Amino acid sequence: MPDETIDTLVIGGGQAGLTMSHRLKQRGITHLVLERRRIAERWRSERWDGLMFQFPNWSVRLPEFPFSHSEPDGFSPTSDIIEFIEGYAAFVAPPIRCGVEVRKLRRDQGAGFVAETGDGRIAARNVVVATGPYQRPLRPELLRDHENLFQVHASGYKNPAQLPGGAVLVIGAGASGAQIAEELLRAGRRVFLSVGRHNRLPRRYRGRDLFWWLAEMGIDQTPVEQRGPSRLLPVISGAYGGNTIDFRRFAAEGVTLLGRATAARDGVIEIAPDLVTSVSNGDAFYATFLGMVDDFIGTRGLACPDDAAARARLPDPPSLTAALRTLDLRAEGIGAVIWATGYGLDLGWIDIPVLDARGEPRHRHGISEVPGLYFLGLQWLSRMKSSFLSGVGDDAAVLADHIVTRL
Repeated sequence: MPDETIDTLVIGGGQAGLTMSHRLKQRGITHLVLERRRIAERWRSERWDGLMFQFPNWSVRLPEFPFSHSEPDGFSPTSDIIEFIEGYAAFVAPPIRCGVEVRKLRRDQGAGFVAETGDGRIAARNVVVATGPYQRPLRPELLRDHENLFQVHASGYKNPAQLPGGAVLVIGAGASGAQIAEELLRAGRRVFLSVGRHNRLPRRYRGRDLFWWLAEMGIDQTPVEQRGPSRLLPVISGAYGGNTIDFRRFAAEGVTLLGRATAARDGVIEIAPDLVTSVSNGDAFYATFLGMVDDFIGTRGLACPDDAAARARLPDPPSLTAALRTLDLRAEGIGAVIWATGYGLDLGWIDIPVLDARGEPRHRHGISEVPGLYFLGLQWLSRMKSSFLSGVGDDAAVLADHIVTRL
């Protein structure tokens, strides 16, 4: 028999779980939030010291709770975001228990669902899984035999002083990889950056931040049904005041660009001949977006200044025109490798047939095919902005309304 029974159980105490609690409280629904560690744990333990949030301060908000700042167009350090989420938790005052991990979630014909935890079993008619999209660091096995080489995933990287001496190889040029590579370069380290497929976007264009344009043009409201086949996140940064990521600029400042790392043997990494294609495709994505903004400005008759600098293009660096096909770690003095290779979901504890072959939940806008089981906080849950701080509240409201109809 369950040790406890509740109407609705929310699993996860980050911004998604807190927002879900907020929406449930607004509707008078009895619920409980379980967090396996601390509120906003991943913000605390899986971010590097110098990370700056990618969203401008003016765009940061949670339902009925604005972000306090003195510089609207500035970007905030992780510590400020943690403080903001903590403040939101105090505002919501959720019924939350920290340090309680759900080890298994299963169906129960009598109670609906049973969550098995280290503190006992909790029965619930409804369950909202709000554990976020960044659960399991993905690290390829490429250098698994190189035990003497310092290797760390971006989730475990803290600062340049953490690394041994010598050059650094950063594998992965998404938002995290690009920011870490720039940080290392500014710290005086010699940096190699392995660049794969990516979608590059401007930090600012024609006087406005990227996210202003996404909102003004309604792009951030794009429904998941209209999402294209690409699953790539945009390469953007809030570091150093917020600059557009330009890999040619990186190279001009000293970064050696590489294609994808495909194999390794005896300290020598084989590099795919795809660097030119990856950079060209990133440039095309960037140029397409600029064209969309230009067309929008023209159609609406907006008074926005020209921005010729955004279309300026640096010369192709030698690492692009004569790309390396192999990288000898010892010969290049590489003492550390940082894997900026993203994250995957880790939902194996859900003992319910609701996951697909890739381990991703089957749902429509967060409502699963199993009555009473919901998901919140995932990328593109219902629309582009679903995983934004400013977007998760809308999805939470929809789920809360759906739960009301069940209760």
